[in-house]
Formats: sequence, C-alpha cells, structure tokens
Amino acid sequence: MPNIFDTIDKYHTGLSPAKVARKYEFLTETPFRFFRGTSHLFYDDLSKACLPASPHCWICGDLHVENFGSYKGDNRLVYFDVNDFDESILAPVAWEIVRVVTSILVAFDGLTISDKDAIKYVNLFLNKYASTLFEGKPKYIETNTAQGIVKKFLQAVQKRSEEELFEKRTTVKRGKLKLDATHDKHLKIDKELKRHLIIALREWMSSNQQPPNNYKVLDANFRLAGTGSLGIKRYVFLIEKIVEPGKHLLIDMKQAKPSSLAPFVKVPQPLWASEAERMSSIQKVMQNVPPARLGTLIFREESYLMQEMQPTKDRINFKIIQDNFKHVSNVLEDMAMLAASAHLRTVGRKSSCTAEELIAFGQDTGWHKDILDYSVNYKNKVLSDYKSFKKQIKFRHDFKLINKTGTGKKRSN
Repeated sequence: MPNIFDTIDKYHTGLSPAKVARKYEFLTETPFRFFRGTSHLFYDDLSKACLPASPHCWICGDLHVENFGSYKGDNRLVYFDVNDFDESILAPVAWEIVRVVTSILVAFDGLTISDKDAIKYVNLFLNKYASTLFEGKPKYIETNTAQGIVKKFLQAVQKRSEEELFEKRTTVKRGKLKLDATHDKHLKIDKELKRHLIIALREWMSSNQQPPNNYKVLDANFRLAGTGSLGIKRYVFLIEKIVEPGKHLLIDMKQAKPSSLAPFVKVPQPLWASEAERMSSIQKVMQNVPPARLGTLIFREESYLMQEMQPTKDRINFKIIQDNFKHVSNVLEDMAMLAASAHLRTVGRKSSCTAEELIAFGQDTGWHKDILDYSVNYKNKVLSDYKSFKKQIKFRHDFKLINKTGTGKKRSN
C-alpha cells in the first residue's frame, strides 16, 4: 500500500516539479494547510464512507473556512461570500458540509480552542446552515447588510485602494511601471512565453464586450497563490487604461484543471466547453454577485479562469478573534448562511435538485450527528496524515543530502 507521500505525489504527476516542491513545503507548515491542499485525499476517503442521503446540487467542492472571503463584485461593491470554485461540481450536498465542518475542526485544533468549544461551534454552523435551507431564500452579505466582525472586516477592506495593491506588486524601471519580479508571489517568465501570453490577453480583452477591452498590457509574470492550486500555471498581468493613463488593473489568469472530486462523484455531469467554463459558470450561479472581470481564456489548448486581482484580504483571521466566543460564533453562522444560500441559488440549474428537496433536507436535522461524527474522526486522520507526510518529506530531503555529499548509507522505507 503506497504511503501518504507517494499518494500525494502521484496526484501531482505532470505539474511543474519546482512548483510542486514549493507546494509540498507549504503542506508541511500546518495540519490545516495540509488539509487545504489535499482535497483529493479527502474525497477519496469520503467516497467510501456511509453518509446520510442528501440532495444533489452544485457545490464549491473545496469549502473550508479560508474559502470564504471578500471580493469586489462586477457592480464594484465589496461582498463577503464563498470565493473559490476550482473544485466545483454537481454532488451530494452533504459532501460540502462534511468538508467545511472538518475544516473548522482542523483549523481550530491549531488555535487555543478546546475540542469541546470546537464542537459547539460546529453545531452552531450546522444549525444555521439547516435553518437557512429551511427558509428556502438565499441571502447575501455586503457592507450595508453585514453585522459584527464581518462588518468591521468589510469596512476595513473597503478603505483599501487599488494604489496599495500596485505599490506592493509593481516597480518603476527606466521610467516605466512594471510588475515587481522580486515580490514573493511573483516569478519571472521567459521572454517568448511572455510575448505569447500578452498576445493572448490582448485578444481576450478585445473579444470582451465589457472592460478591460479599453486597456493595454504593460507586463506579465508567473503568480504564486493559494495552496491547492500551487503547481498549476498561473499568471498576473499589469494593464493600463488607454484613454486614462495612470489607471491600472491587475488581471489574474489561472489554469483550470478537472475537479478533484470528479473521479469519485457518480452523478452525471454536464458537458462543459472547458474546465474554466465549468468553474466560471458555477461561480456565477452560486455567488450573489460575481467578481469583477470574471471570464475564461484558451491558451495553448489549455483553459484558464480570468478575473481582476483586488486589494482585499481573502479571509477572516481566526487567530485574532479566537478568544471571543461571540465573534467566532457570528462569523461561523455567517459562513453557514452563505453556504446554504449558495446551494439554494443552484436549484433547478443543470440537473441540480429542487428547492423543495433542499428545504426538506434543512428541516430534517437527523443528519447533523452523522456529519459531526465523521468530521471528528477525519480530523484525527488529517493530523495523522500530516505527521506522516512531514516525516516522509524530511526523510527524502535527508536521503538526497546523503547521496549528494556521498556520506552515509542509503536508507529504505
């Protein structure tokens, strides 16, 4: 039976070895980061479990506490919502809930939150999620409708300007504004690739009936971001408005790969034009308002998700509020309401369940205990897998050093 490292390594076959190596470094940082970056392990195990029956609807696929965050919508208002749809797919809604509940338990295990309190928080989340489904009406959070810690979060985000984003990611060279290649989230790309990327972006902008079709491309770099998406191709572009020099935007271009849930979901899926089309289409349905400049692009026969980069923090920092039960409770209840609302928006879309089925699922709370029991057990598996992975990474690092220096003897597993 393959060890945990070999299983993870096999999943990343075909991706950039250097970028995958960087991802593995991130996976060893904390159990929660390991959990975030190994959704394929989670769903492989979940597909063999006996969970309560639940309606099939469109799900985010990788719902965890750091995949709720702020963004600027195409109406230029700032929202707090589910904000990552790389793994989105038509699946049992219970799979989504198990994923996010496990994330709460794993994340809180790394804080000064007791197991007893963590379970209390999970029950608050489950009750709010179920009651929102039972109401049958999607809700949303923007600055005017937010309350408590989320309201303060959005108000702080709203005050940030695009200038702050550009100051951190750009530099002036020979009198021209360029992307800062020394930024820890940027990597240089060769001139030929950059030339072709810029041509592709120009064509995308000219074919787009909305802005940024009135912008020109100034620069491009490779971009490092996220945890699960490390290893895939991702680029950032600096563009400038043609009729208003000095008005800039950053555009994110992320390679779209098949959902990690795809091998395990038995529900027939629609035929999408591309993986990027799948991601953007589901995002537009699940979110109350889609982010600015959301679109798709085909480059060298691979599909990419396109959207504007924004000067916003992407998640709530639970470390700051971990000692305040009320603040943590309010945030988790907001997240539960948003998750349920996202699911309600998908009813009747491309073979998704009916609203009545989700309402009935929300009314029947008998599944709460099964979800909680599975998540508690799986949290312990995540902690065990994390320790094993970290140990195996260290072994391989030491093994390479021994062979490189010629000292010591080879060891085997």
